[in-house]
Amino acid sequence: MGLTPDVASLTAIDVHVHVHNSVAGGTVADDSAEAAVGAYFGRVERHTLPEIAAMYRERRMACVVFTVDAPTASGHEASVSNEEIAELAAQHADTVIPFASVDPGRGRAGARWARRLIAEYGVRGFKFHPNHQAFYPNDRLAYPLYEVIAEHRLPALFHTGQTGVGAGQRGGGGIRLKYSNPLYLDDVAADFPDMPIVLAHPSVPWQDEALSVAVHKPQVYIDLSGWSPKYFPPQLVQYANTLLRHRVLFGTDYPAITPDRWLQDFDRLPMKPEVRPLILKENAARLLGLTNQEDAR
Repeated sequence: MGLTPDVASLTAIDVHVHVHNSVAGGTVADDSAEAAVGAYFGRVERHTLPEIAAMYRERRMACVVFTVDAPTASGHEASVSNEEIAELAAQHADTVIPFASVDPGRGRAGARWARRLIAEYGVRGFKFHPNHQAFYPNDRLAYPLYEVIAEHRLPALFHTGQTGVGAGQRGGGGIRLKYSNPLYLDDVAADFPDMPIVLAHPSVPWQDEALSVAVHKPQVYIDLSGWSPKYFPPQLVQYANTLLRHRVLFGTDYPAITPDRWLQDFDRLPMKPEVRPLILKENAARLLGLTNQEDAR
């Protein structure tokens, strides 16, 4: 597994951080889509992985980082490669945990790439964005890729619900929201019971569907990224405090939301004192293999 963050020394683990800029000087491949995201969140910051590592290290946090690979639908390669992210993460292993992103539209070639990324680069999970990649998560086209991820028992993190990608653009930039209904992931969870699945974001307008899937399928988690906690639906807060307290995760969607802003608003939520450390660190540590289940509980 190699070097990993020292969980005991961390204040939190952010499971949802985007890397937009390459150390080689590359910028986002689809500038219009990213501009829409910036306008949606009121932020347009873009950073390299070493810059992100320095920011999280200063806060004694670890972070899960990734790009989004979506050439089939977008026509663009990602500006930061999976390989660069993994190689740089190894240099910042005290605070950075690398995930990869592989477009399901790549088919069998994508599955072979995923296997190489695991074996040769040590990636610790995979990020999917069904809206941006234009696929239903339960499309059989993606199953060879899931088979590789499940074989290694790595987590698969899926964007769910509303997205800032294409927001406000003519025709939403061609982005279709239908792909991000979390109910499609119920099929995936049933077919791949050994693959941990993370439903990213409060899944507006399908929050109840997300909660239903997570309660029913024990390997399904929910991350709280992409929204300020002050806007969380009340049923999400209720379930995070009770039935799903061991499967809800701190995430920001950085740079869209900063950890400082997220934590400030989280402090105001009516969360049980014993649940806060689970959400901020312990659940993610268990999911990512940084500790065992008994230690987390």
